[in-house]
Amino acid sequence: QVQLVESGGGSVQAGGSLRLSCAASGFPYSRYCMAWFRQAPEKEREGVAAIEGTRGNTYYADSAKGRFTISRDNAKNMLYLQMNSLKPEDTAMYYCATRASWFCSLRRADYNYWGQGTQVTVSS
Repeated sequence: QVQLVESGGGSVQAGGSLRLSCAASGFPYSRYCMAWFRQAPEKEREGVAAIEGTRGNTYYADSAKGRFTISRDNAKNMLYLQMNSLKPEDTAMYYCATRASWFCSLRRADYNYWGQGTQVTVSS
């Protein structure tokens, strides 16, 4: 079965950096789109970044452009999110997600499988 396990969250001050990781198993990883979503308290879950399987094309929410970088290692079945210049408004639970398609989107409804999340807290 599909398993997604996030790690790397924590507490940092504004302007700091964090690198999130997601270990994936149970599906043809290199062929599937992978994405990061986040959900702040009392807010909707929103797409942050996504990366296609084979071609590796990337997609970012406007809030992430220029500060976050999504990457994947198909040999290790790993997904990463490098987050720089963090802001207090980046505080949220961050989720790794996948869908049974090479094609990516940042819409929550397009994703079938989710990890349990890792908390990111940015203080001012």
